Amino acid sequence: MGIDPTAELHPTAIVEPGAGIGPGCRIGPYCVVGPEVVLGPRVVLHSHVAVAGRTRIGEDTQIFPFASIGHIPQDLKFHGEPVELLIGARNRIREHVTMNPGTEAGGSVTRVGDDNLFMVATHVAHDCIIGSHVIMANNATLGGHVVIEDNVILGGLSAVHQFVRLGRGAMIGGMAGVVADVIPYGSVVGERAHLAGLNLVGLKRRGAGRADIHGLRAAYGEMFGSEGAAEGSLQERVRRVAGKHAGNPLVEEVAAFVTSESARSFTMPAD
Repeated sequence: MGIDPTAELHPTAIVEPGAGIGPGCRIGPYCVVGPEVVLGPRVVLHSHVAVAGRTRIGEDTQIFPFASIGHIPQDLKFHGEPVELLIGARNRIREHVTMNPGTEAGGSVTRVGDDNLFMVATHVAHDCIIGSHVIMANNATLGGHVVIEDNVILGGLSAVHQFVRLGRGAMIGGMAGVVADVIPYGSVVGERAHLAGLNLVGLKRRGAGRADIHGLRAAYGEMFGSEGAAEGSLQERVRRVAGKHAGNPLVEEVAAFVTSESARSFTMPAD
């Protein structure tokens, strides 16, 4: 692709031959861009940013000093096979963030959506799939193969075990260790995270209807509360409750998440 003539490169930046630098990009002091990297329009690397591998970064994304993007995954099974890191548009990737590409065993791609905020020292491991409008607060960490749906918020110093799924709109409390799937709109807390209710603030901010929220709260109690705990397995309860609340899109979304195939169990309320 080469370097677009409208791009601005600081004299101390190193852009290796073969890299694609889109129109309006700005590459600051002491940045290093590898030969297979492609930067979309108006991407900004502020300074001391290292971007390597087969990494594609979408338009208007900004990356702040000392971030390491696209270097080989931290997986001992990786042996140099061709893998990718695909980052969408308008992301803000702050200082000391690390993002790794995929591995052959995980589909060879790590994928990041649009309009996300990755605060200082967050880590996105190999083969993760991250949606859009996600916020990872300082030092939040993802193991490999994690799936994060849209509008999820991860608190500072939280950690997500490999292969875990976080449903849309979930809220992960600071310092929580998440070892099982989290339902859409779930709010989890604890050193070993447990389900503490619903992310009602997030639902209201995104314009969910009052009736749908009330229906979801009632369904949550029947699915996860003490009144439903003795009534069959979780999946049986969820199917039964979903039928009772047919037509509520929030309940249907949670039910679809719980009844879909997963390699992990589910984050549940504390005893």
